Amino acid sequence: MEQDKKVPEKSGAEILIDCLIEQGVDTVFGYPGGAVLPIYDALFQQKKIKHVLVRHEAGAAHAAEGYARSTGKPGVVLVTSGPGATNAVTGIADAFLDSIPMIVLTGQVATTLIGTDAFQEADTVGITRHCSKHNYLVKDPADLAATVREAFTIATKGRPGPVVIDIPKNVQVATAPTNVVNNAPKRFHPAGEADYIAINKAVELLANAKAPILYTGGGIINSGPDASAALRELAELSGAPVTSTLMGLGAYPASGSAWLGMLGMHGTYEANMAMNQCDVMLCLGARFDDRVTGRLDAFSPNSIKVHVDIDRSSINKTIRVDLPIVADVGTAIRQMVDVWKGRKYKAQPLDEWWSRIKGWRAVECLNYPASTAEIMPQFAVERLFAATRDKAPIITTEVGQHQMWAAQHFHFDDPNKWLTSGGLGTMGYGLPAAIGAQMGNPDALVIDIAGEASIQMNIQEMGTATQYRLPVKVFILNNEWMGMVRQWQELTYESRYSESYSDSLPDFVALAEAYGWKGIRCEKPEELDDAIAEMLAYDGPVMFDCRVSKTANCFPMIPSGAAHTEMILHSDQVSGTMDDEAKALV
Repeated sequence: MEQDKKVPEKSGAEILIDCLIEQGVDTVFGYPGGAVLPIYDALFQQKKIKHVLVRHEAGAAHAAEGYARSTGKPGVVLVTSGPGATNAVTGIADAFLDSIPMIVLTGQVATTLIGTDAFQEADTVGITRHCSKHNYLVKDPADLAATVREAFTIATKGRPGPVVIDIPKNVQVATAPTNVVNNAPKRFHPAGEADYIAINKAVELLANAKAPILYTGGGIINSGPDASAALRELAELSGAPVTSTLMGLGAYPASGSAWLGMLGMHGTYEANMAMNQCDVMLCLGARFDDRVTGRLDAFSPNSIKVHVDIDRSSINKTIRVDLPIVADVGTAIRQMVDVWKGRKYKAQPLDEWWSRIKGWRAVECLNYPASTAEIMPQFAVERLFAATRDKAPIITTEVGQHQMWAAQHFHFDDPNKWLTSGGLGTMGYGLPAAIGAQMGNPDALVIDIAGEASIQMNIQEMGTATQYRLPVKVFILNNEWMGMVRQWQELTYESRYSESYSDSLPDFVALAEAYGWKGIRCEKPEELDDAIAEMLAYDGPVMFDCRVSKTANCFPMIPSGAAHTEMILHSDQVSGTMDDEAKALV
């Protein structure tokens, strides 16, 4: 009798790499260490996945975010146990709050050592439980394939987010049969199409509104390019104005006639006033973040509110709505367009509504004091936009005043071109995110608009760009202050500038040259255009030190705890604007 053929086996590390290839992974951002050496050995022996060696695990996580946000594919991170995993936690939390699909592979000490305080042991599952969409501790190599497959489904479907897979070293070494079919459990059932009764009701409300507004968020971008196309069609059919959260910029074109600008704390006057005065608000893929709503009891007080979101837990969490719709927002918008056309709706004449909006626009809230003596930061962003608008750049940012100026004065007509840290507000995000975006889009122009304080959080990633010959550009608005901190101290703490001055700054040009980059410094407004052209003409990485006004503040601005109608438009309105209650909420 012929013996049964023995099923071939592979190590857990080899199974992991096979699964990543199966999932279409082409790039992994990581940093090796003892607890992941078997995985790195398996990586060494294959040619389908490119590994990007970062200089810090936080850089790996942010680079994976930039890759994911710019390509629409999940980013993948590989780090070792203990400090490798804990260093990646900020990026995991950032991806969680901003709904970025990411797979984080962490090494772990051997299963026999878990709980013994072994060298480089950390409870990764416990630490990441509240800042990941899901996490796993894999104790058997036979479970690894199903775990990886399910992790990719969870990370990319529904509301996207980071999923952590913690893999002990002995599980990476041990073997398991390779004839396992795709046996990932079907435990995750995200929302898809919306209920047609609710869709019909939403369309009826929108069609009969006298003062509607489309409030859009990052969920539209996460849903894919078809969602942005559907949004544009809905805006055209309904005639409604469109505003957006920070994360939703580009879903509707900034050049579009219906565009009001960004909403919220540093949004435009016309967007905030329209939100306050609308009669029907259709919230599409946004979550009513506190930086958008201002004082909750004064947020869009007289509107009928419709909220479309794929995440059931976001519905009625912050703002009570009249018509909740749990669905993929792109699918729901397309359903609305189909219903509108099928029922041959005609939009209400909105002349009076647009006349009011025209009046708010006339305030010209984004104006700023001009200067021929120094570079105003807003002017620097405007000139950068003018020089690059025909190149379809991908823009990343750090976090602070420069981030808000970029959102206000750089204009996006397409999704996946604006990569920033919204929910967590993570300084140090921009440079590694630019590296990830450049890896995913090798022919694109990628620019990190940065501040001199924030860029130093992950400045070591300059070495990563050098190693992989990535032509990223870093455009630093250097005002020598932690600008947003200084602004709040000026407005709220009677100009007591406690630890907000960036003393002992590096020579950014010399630092660029030390890393093999090109360094450019500009201090005069009349030289700015030529300096930007020099930056764009260089075919390698550039660090541009743009010396801007040291005391410029970012306006317009809604003070914390204030309503949309209580915006500070310009610096001459600051005195006496914030009451004691508002100050206490900062």
